[in-house]
Amino acid sequence: MTTTATQDPRETPGAGRPAREHASSSGTAGASGAPGAALAVLPGVLASALAWTDAHRTRFALPDDVLEPHTQVNATLKPLGELAQLGSTIRRTTAPGAPEHEVAGDLVAYAWEQLHEGALLLELLRAEPFAAYPYEIYAAFAGYGLRHEGFEALARPLTATRAWAHTEQHANRQLGLVNSERRVGVVTHTDAGGVLSRTWLGGLSEPWMFEGPSGYALTHTVFHLTDWGRMPDRVPKKIDGYLRTWLPAWTDGCLESGQWDLTGELLAVAASLPGPAPAELLDAVWPVLADVQHPTGCVPETGVPVQDPAPDPYPFIDCYHSTLVTAFAAALSLRSLRQTDARTDETTPGRERHTP
Repeated sequence: MTTTATQDPRETPGAGRPAREHASSSGTAGASGAPGAALAVLPGVLASALAWTDAHRTRFALPDDVLEPHTQVNATLKPLGELAQLGSTIRRTTAPGAPEHEVAGDLVAYAWEQLHEGALLLELLRAEPFAAYPYEIYAAFAGYGLRHEGFEALARPLTATRAWAHTEQHANRQLGLVNSERRVGVVTHTDAGGVLSRTWLGGLSEPWMFEGPSGYALTHTVFHLTDWGRMPDRVPKKIDGYLRTWLPAWTDGCLESGQWDLTGELLAVAASLPGPAPAELLDAVWPVLADVQHPTGCVPETGVPVQDPAPDPYPFIDCYHSTLVTAFAAALSLRSLRQTDARTDETTPGRERHTP
């Protein structure tokens, strides 16, 4: 995922819309939004972000020289892997038959086609048996049910090596590898609990030490721990309480500095917690992010949102990830809020149960 440094939107060239300037320069997460404010904007935010992604799907296409040593992985395979990962989660989180469900499925199928249904990942693994990224990209598809027998036949002995078990990487990255192994269905190379305890989040770090890199490390720790929001019950109780306490302050700081991509990831974390949705936080922040979203559906990573009505107001590289993250977080937030409403309907005497 993209990591961006903290940036003051007032230092970004270009004029934003007056309402959006206010949203990006004044914190709102600490204040209560109107009850139901998130549910009022989320369906539109999700549909719009997915529509933009679908309209730009060819920008995720792999170049013919993708296997050449000079090709930049971060500009080719990484965006495609993110499309597959977030698209598959949106597909699993939305209701069958819903337009967003179908679009997300089409995007995952497109990404799989770009990888020649796994054959290209097999070539990458043969060329770089020491690299984890081909396996992690493959795991996004394997968790969705798309498999390549040849890739798994080669990966099986490689992931049993001492080198694989002792690859030196940050704890949250190692947790991602553990989750990838779970998705593929092999024995994990280490215990996830031990790895979690070595992360910034697992150590319950002082909340005032939060900044850009630690923020992205935190969000990805939760994503890997919960399998991208699919298994909220994997979040330990003490971490759940810590996140519910400090997410409002961290999100408020991201809004003040115009960090829309990280804001989206924090919203996805909030929607991945076990139990009731943190509705007050979601109601306060989602209307702000909805206002940042361009009418075409894209969302900038950072800075003052532009007023330009052009079909592509931002360079693709500066908005594809934040747009995908917004769609991902919106799908998880809708699920979390609706599940909370359903629980309330079942436990409130005299209240008629309904489905939003």
